[in-house]
Amino acid sequence: MGRFIILVLALAGLWLLLSGYFDVPLLLFFGVVSVLFSAWLAKRAGVLDDDSVPTGLMPRILGYWIWLGGEIGKANLTVMRQALAIEPKLSPKFFTVPNPPKSGVGKATFANSITLTPGTVSIDLRENEILVHGLTEALCDVPAITDMGERVAKAERRKT
Repeated sequence: MGRFIILVLALAGLWLLLSGYFDVPLLLFFGVVSVLFSAWLAKRAGVLDDDSVPTGLMPRILGYWIWLGGEIGKANLTVMRQALAIEPKLSPKFFTVPNPPKSGVGKATFANSITLTPGTVSIDLRENEILVHGLTEALCDVPAITDMGERVAKAERRKT
């Protein structure tokens, strides 16, 4: 029941954030109906597990998202400098980084974080490593990306 409530709250928050309707009663009613119906379908389908509603990851991942926002900003500046340069110094290459998270959600979060960071794209997600494409030498920083993976792994660890 706890995962159902968390899913309803998350869906309601997302609906309000994306719709922007706070003062139209009919639209709010339809939003409530759609959120409850979607959560009921998820419960009925039996997909309210640790991968679809990662309750163990959620409290600690918020700090990670704030940190990731700063990293995305720094990478944006690097890519912008190259895009506006008269002679850009692009040196695209493929490289692998270790994949420290253990859960499927952690691995997906790490791979998506790499792809969200401008100038890098996760190409292949393997059990113990991720193949990444980087746009410049500065963006192909294996220790920095490995640190990102360690942060995701730390966020997914449960306190026992």
